Amino acid sequence: MKKVVVTGGSGRLGPSVIKEFLDHGYDVINADNKYPKEALCKTIITDLTNLGEVYGVLAGADAVIHLAAIPVANSHPNEVTFRNNVMSTYNILEAAGNLGIKKAVISSSEASYGICNTKHNLTPQYVPMDEEHPQLPEDSYGLSKIANEETANMIHRRTGMQVVSMRLGNVISPEMYDKFPSFIKKPELRKKLLWSYIDARDAATAYRLAIETDGLGSVVLNIAADETSMDIESKQLMETSFPSVKDFREDLSGFDTLLSNKKAKELLNWQPIHRWRDYVK
Repeated sequence: MKKVVVTGGSGRLGPSVIKEFLDHGYDVINADNKYPKEALCKTIITDLTNLGEVYGVLAGADAVIHLAAIPVANSHPNEVTFRNNVMSTYNILEAAGNLGIKKAVISSSEASYGICNTKHNLTPQYVPMDEEHPQLPEDSYGLSKIANEETANMIHRRTGMQVVSMRLGNVISPEMYDKFPSFIKKPELRKKLLWSYIDARDAATAYRLAIETDGLGSVVLNIAADETSMDIESKQLMETSFPSVKDFREDLSGFDTLLSNKKAKELLNWQPIHRWRDYVK
């Protein structure tokens, strides 16, 4: 049985990731600064900004899934968000690499592209946005994610550890589908997300597959559903909300996602299966 440490397992995405690994026969440890609402596995209270504590919690692990972070911009002073997110990720990867752990997955974000938190009306340069789209954040949260992706590259170069950086769309846990009727016909409410979302259970499957897939090196992957979170077709969303964007890299039909997930599908043999329309009447 392989041992996996999941950091931030007490948060929104954590329970789905822990369940995914438990359901596939892994021994799982949750490393967090708080206990979860439901105890699915052993939790070790850990300050991830303390490198010594990180070494302690990762000892004996075969892989690490790093979910823990200040999860949004502007909830804390900018320097607090940047310091916490960058140092915790650095410590996780530094300790894992030196301990001989071969695989890690870290949580990046669509916020690294800059549109989510723009103050200057930044627009996509093209859609669907893939992993090659420029990252132009104006906030410390998005910047912290870029720094973390570069830390992943550095650790891979130095140790050979495989590190997959997941650029997550808006994570939706199952109970959150109750909120969808309040916005599915109001594009302005989710415009800066490019209306993206990913069901926590589908994200969890991607994290597991990233551990079980070999030969990835250090790679970034967008993790998004196949469709937008809106009950308005994607072409119409772009025409009304981003009329200046003329570079369409694919023919959009129906409710197609505007945050490309093709690379994750190809490299991980992954397919999101949870659609909001199956849960919202």
